Amino acid sequence: MSPTIRVGRPRLYSQAMGRTRRTPPFLLAAGFTASGITHFVRPQYFEPIMPRVLPESSHRGLIYASGAAELVCAWGLVRRTRWASAASIAVLAAVFPANLQMAVDAGSGRHPGALDRTDLAWGRLPLQLLMVWAARQARPLDPTAD
Repeated sequence: MSPTIRVGRPRLYSQAMGRTRRTPPFLLAAGFTASGITHFVRPQYFEPIMPRVLPESSHRGLIYASGAAELVCAWGLVRRTRWASAASIAVLAAVFPANLQMAVDAGSGRHPGALDRTDLAWGRLPLQLLMVWAARQARPLDPTAD
């Protein structure tokens, strides 16, 4: 009998990478779910961080739309649909100006409680990159899968 030659990554590496790809999208989905629900239950929480270049009359509608988008993305991330990764990254890009507005306004008294702390507000911005990475991990391993 000829020996079996194994080609590819070692099993331990594959298992570790499997966990690395599985867990972050679920964590992001949990964050999107909590945030998405909050957009509907307490929309006034998000009004102070809306970029001031947007008309104030559109704020509430945009808050509801971003909450709905986060909930849809959470569902897609959990199901690992083909579109969830790109949609989640698009949502993160779309809400980034609000996060930036929050950081710019930090320390001004415009935001309630801990949200007004400069270190927390600016410290949140790099987390967006980590969230984009988590969204990228939701891409199906099989490109034909949905």
